[in-house]
Amino acid sequence: MNFLHSATVAPAAKTVSSRRAALLYAALLTVMATAQLYSFDDFLKLVKSYGDISAVGGAYFVAAFIVTSEVLALPFLLRMSLSPAFRRVSMVLGLIAAAVWVKVAIWLTIQGTGSSNVGFLGTVVDVTPGWGAILVSLFLLSLAIWSVWGLRPRGMIKTLTRSVHGIDQ
Repeated sequence: MNFLHSATVAPAAKTVSSRRAALLYAALLTVMATAQLYSFDDFLKLVKSYGDISAVGGAYFVAAFIVTSEVLALPFLLRMSLSPAFRRVSMVLGLIAAAVWVKVAIWLTIQGTGSSNVGFLGTVVDVTPGWGAILVSLFLLSLAIWSVWGLRPRGMIKTLTRSVHGIDQ
């Protein structure tokens, strides 16, 4: 049960560049989450205006999930002492946060829903949908993938492979 409750030191980064990518991604997520939380009421209205979400409750869930995943991705990116389970959760949330922004940027660009803001920085700074927003979101996704590649826990791939093939550890 040590997997769930005992904090362990983060494994060493594979390369210096992956550590720098993780710090840059953490800084960007911090700025984004701060701006989104600063104007959270307006951010909820912005997410509701995307038009992809059927109910108001769905829009509120998506807005809260975006901000929560950005904040909870920070412990992995900053290499804090965490339990192995939360390290993996934090790592996955970092990937999910970037993937959600890629989907939102592409959706708003293709659909042209009339929204004048993607929402990277909440409603504090307007980022218009288009190729620029798509490139920014792809940049975030590349930083997330690079960070996961360089900072992931060492035995993770072997553990996942064993569990998929039904091999006992």
